[in-house]
Amino acid sequence: MQNGAESYEEVACGVDEAGRGPVIGPLVVALVCGSNKALQNIGARDSKTLSPASRERLFFDIQKIASEVSYRIIPPDEINRRMDSQTLNEIEEDTYASLIVNSSGRERVYVDSFDVLPERLQHKLSSITKREVICRHHADSLFPVVSAASIVAKVIRDSEIRKLSEKYGNFGSGYPSDPRTVRFLTDALRNDLDISGIVRKHWSTYRRILSQVQSGKLF
Repeated sequence: MQNGAESYEEVACGVDEAGRGPVIGPLVVALVCGSNKALQNIGARDSKTLSPASRERLFFDIQKIASEVSYRIIPPDEINRRMDSQTLNEIEEDTYASLIVNSSGRERVYVDSFDVLPERLQHKLSSITKREVICRHHADSLFPVVSAASIVAKVIRDSEIRKLSEKYGNFGSGYPSDPRTVRFLTDALRNDLDISGIVRKHWSTYRRILSQVQSGKLF
């Protein structure tokens, strides 16, 4: 733990997200409150280091021992609409603040910073929520409550992705670096399929493929 034995022993809240970067699918933000020590003892750590099966198991264990678990799913159509007037950081800031304000306790809150300047985000969230908020890069590997939030967010997002895949077909992970995702977008736009409910239209990957299709370069 970064803050030593005191923060290891404390009861606190953690906030993290899953799905910030994908061009397909929702963004999920989760808040978990509980004992850092108890959450570490069950194996809570950065969700990216865990197998899907381990995340699923921990997801249920976290709900058993946490004092509070809440989350918010932000679907692509909402991201599209809000990004007409907001940045992604502003959307996340609003969502993080809402989860913190609506949490039942008054514990210290640790946040995995999406802002390149954690101190700036820390000041904003503390001012909005009137809570003690600590923002750090890689907080999901520093504080078990944030690790737990990252696990909850990831499991919820994976579940949403499975639902979308059943409806739209295999589009891979949804990340721009995934060839399956790029191929899916290309085929969908070529064939004029309605994917407005799952794609983030402000992403450069989508705009690039759409431009190439419209110009005839991908036919």
